[in-house]
This record gives sequence, C-alpha cells and structure tokens, in this order.
Amino acid sequence: MKFIIAIIQPDRLDEVLAKLTEKEIHLVTVTNVVGRGRQKGIAEVYRSHKEAGSLLRKVRLEIGVNEAFVQPAIDAIMAGARTGQIGDGKIFVLDLPRCIRIRTGEEGHEAIG
Repeated sequence: MKFIIAIIQPDRLDEVLAKLTEKEIHLVTVTNVVGRGRQKGIAEVYRSHKEAGSLLRKVRLEIGVNEAFVQPAIDAIMAGARTGQIGDGKIFVLDLPRCIRIRTGEEGHEAIG
C-alpha cells in the first residue's frame, strides 16, 4: 500500500480528478493549501520597492492506493496537472504501513477499497 500526496495548481484540479476517475481511482482527499517552491513565490513591487515573494495557492491531493494503482495514479496526476510551466507541482509517494476502515474495522488492502 502507498500514500500519494500531490501538490498541484488549483486550476488543474478538475482535470486531475477526471484523469483519476478514468483510472478507476475515486477515493481522494483534497485540501486548499499555500506554499512556495523554487520560484519562492511571486515578488511584488510596493511603493517602488520589491517585496519578497509571497505564498502561492495550491491544492493538495491525498490518495491511499494498493500497489496495482500506484503507477496509474501517478500517470493520471501527471496527465492532468502538467502544463510545462514552473509551479506545476510535485508528487510524493510514501509507504502506507497500515490502513483501517473505521466503519467495519477492515484493515490493509480491503480497507483502501
């Protein structure tokens, strides 16, 4: 089991969700977040002084998947989120040692669905 975290542009969310649905990946948690990457935010000019970059709005997706769905999930996120511009985002793939479905008490692969 793996836990996939993706940070993407907010305007690419619908496309990413559509691509995930095509791959039969439906269980996704989405959170609005702010942050900055290599570009260190966007510098602004205020009263003729250049101000340091601010935090940029992003969307964080969290997806727990069984091994067979790891690469399809990555492919779907890449296809939906990629614009070729700086700030497209990142994907992190982490081991998921344990998953429990609260309603039934099921664990492991069955709990992910």
